[in-house]
Amino acid sequence: MDTTTKFAKLIRIVTIAPLMALAALSILYVFEKDLFQNGTQFVFSLIFLVVLPTLGYPLQPYIPGFRDKGREGQRNLAIAMGVLGYILGIGFALLSNAPQGIAMIYWIYFISGVGIVIFNKLLNTRASGHACGVVGPIAFLMYFIGTQAIIGVLLIGLVYWASLKMKRHSVMELFCGSLIPIISLCLTILFAR
Repeated sequence: MDTTTKFAKLIRIVTIAPLMALAALSILYVFEKDLFQNGTQFVFSLIFLVVLPTLGYPLQPYIPGFRDKGREGQRNLAIAMGVLGYILGIGFALLSNAPQGIAMIYWIYFISGVGIVIFNKLLNTRASGHACGVVGPIAFLMYFIGTQAIIGVLLIGLVYWASLKMKRHSVMELFCGSLIPIISLCLTILFAR
């Protein structure tokens, strides 16, 4: 494996959706701490948006219906665990009377998760979950903290390059995956008013 391919692989590993959620939530906790109201909201956001989606990978060999499907089984279980986390997050936000901003983030993730399922399963059009998992956090960071988050666009460019270099996605798959969280953010803002 040449150096650029190794670098592309590294970019794809460090930008998986749960790590991007961890980074974005941590940035918000540092720069917009009031968004969470308290540390409990922050910890639960990590459980619902980082821990649960990540559990799909180590649990896949043990769960019937996913264990014999290799990488595709991992991917599908990770999506299912992600959506479960988003639903639990929305429920927790309602029950704990969470601030509007954190509730919006759960809704952005939930709508994006549903969007990925609709594209990939119902429309039979592959949308990049990887692009979705990178663009979503950067988009909501731009919404909550402003133009300082514009640096994230460089990261999106690197993810596109790495995905194309490793032949994991086409430009259209990356574009569709990127469009989903932007639409989710817009819908969430619209209905949050």
